[in-house]
Amino acid sequence: MVLATWWGWGNAASIALAVVLAFFFGYLLSMIPLLRAGTALGAALGIALVADTLSITTMEVVDNAVLLVWPGALAAGLGDALFWISLAIALAVAWGPTFLVNRALIRRGKGHAHAH
Repeated sequence: MVLATWWGWGNAASIALAVVLAFFFGYLLSMIPLLRAGTALGAALGIALVADTLSITTMEVVDNAVLLVWPGALAAGLGDALFWISLAIALAVAWGPTFLVNRALIRRGKGHAHAH
C-alpha cells in the first residue's frame, strides 16, 4: 500500500500489489530456513505453498476488506494519519482470523505443522 500510494496508483492496482508482495514475501520468509537447512528448492517451495497459502489468503482478504470499507482509507496520502492508522488497525483486525486459521491448520497437522 505504501509503495502504490507513493507512486500514485489507483485502489485496484494498490491492492493487487499488496497481495502479490504479501504472497511473495510470505513464501520467501518460509523458504529461507528450509533452504538453509538443506531442503531442495522445489521441496522448500512446495512446503511453503502448503504451509502459507491459506494463512496469507486469510490475512489479505481481511486486511484489504477493512481498508475497502473504512471511509477515506484508500484515498489517504502518506502524510495523512488516516493512512497509517487504517493500515495498522486493518493489520491488527486481520491478525485474529489469521491466527485462528493457523491454529486450526496446526491442530490438523497442516500448515506450519507440516513445514516443521
